[in-house]
Amino acid sequence: MTSETSCNPERIVHVPLGERAYDILIGPDLISHAGGEITSRLKGRRAAIVTDEHVAPLYLDQLMDSLQTDGIEAVSLTLPAGEKTKSVEPLMAVCDMALTARIERNDCIIALGGGVIGDLAGFAAGIVRRGVRFVQIPTTLLSQVDSSVGGKTGINTRHGKNLLGVFHQPDLVLSDTSALDTLSEREFRAGYAEVAKYGLIDKPGFFDWLEKNWQDVFSGGAARAEAIAISCQAKADVVVEDEREAGRRALLNLGHTFGHALEAATQYDSRRLVHGEGVAIGMVLAHRFSARMNLASPDDAKRVEAHLKAVGLPTVISDIPGDLPPTDVLLDAIAQDKKVKSGRLTFILTHGIGQSFIADDVPISEVRSFLEETRNG
Repeated sequence: MTSETSCNPERIVHVPLGERAYDILIGPDLISHAGGEITSRLKGRRAAIVTDEHVAPLYLDQLMDSLQTDGIEAVSLTLPAGEKTKSVEPLMAVCDMALTARIERNDCIIALGGGVIGDLAGFAAGIVRRGVRFVQIPTTLLSQVDSSVGGKTGINTRHGKNLLGVFHQPDLVLSDTSALDTLSEREFRAGYAEVAKYGLIDKPGFFDWLEKNWQDVFSGGAARAEAIAISCQAKADVVVEDEREAGRRALLNLGHTFGHALEAATQYDSRRLVHGEGVAIGMVLAHRFSARMNLASPDDAKRVEAHLKAVGLPTVISDIPGDLPPTDVLLDAIAQDKKVKSGRLTFILTHGIGQSFIADDVPISEVRSFLEETRNG
């Protein structure tokens, strides 16, 4: 790299997608070196930054200074924080900013924030001029290990979560581990649910490792960067094999069908439930439902629940504060979820720790009775 402001990250995960291949850089202080990393990879010299009101005071000036140092002309838009920002009006505001700034196809839109900002900015990058360059700078654990990798973008509608969007791969991901030090405990725990997910999908050894090392991951020791890199590599491997979720990539939705329904049931109120918390409950439900269907041992469900509870995550529906709608409303949300095909319920279930699989044609009557028993129990 020719820029004086480039740096040496602790880990680099390469996503080999041919002409759309990109790197995920993992390490401290990457935001302050963003300009050098971007100019070494992209031809454009304009950028439109999308961030939120929580992240902007912490990192926006630092990012703008780095871009300016490396000759990138940048504008920014700061949006309200929270899931409700993933909607049509903010999307149009991002597009308007990019067009007003004359962002061309070789220029980039930069997402500086968590998963909400990444999904929203990525969608805008995918549709402005039918696609401009896109850089992810995820500032939460959840976005670093999940939503910033793989090119799925989107917004929510009254019909459900992520039902409008496009596949638009980033050109670079800068996962600044220093940014994680500013997260609340709740935000970090929510992101950890996605880390644990990779072990539960098909890496039982990684789940074993997390059970032994999760405290070091939380404290910011060497295990933190290791867990992020393993998670990113796991997702990258699946994305390369199945970029548009035609098959195996659906396994990444472990816990999400239940989790998304619970998020919708709380009307995406982050005071009651955030995405990672919904996923944590959803993963426990998926393992318990698998045991109920005689697909896996109940001991595996107990083990998953015990680990997630140990790190401070919610694990049962009753952990969600406030009242929830009737079971049939939850079922409607599940039926609207994007993992349903031709009206058939599709779940990611498991034969045990690290043995997840795609289950088609799950009887809705079984899901209904399971939810009723779970809520009453």
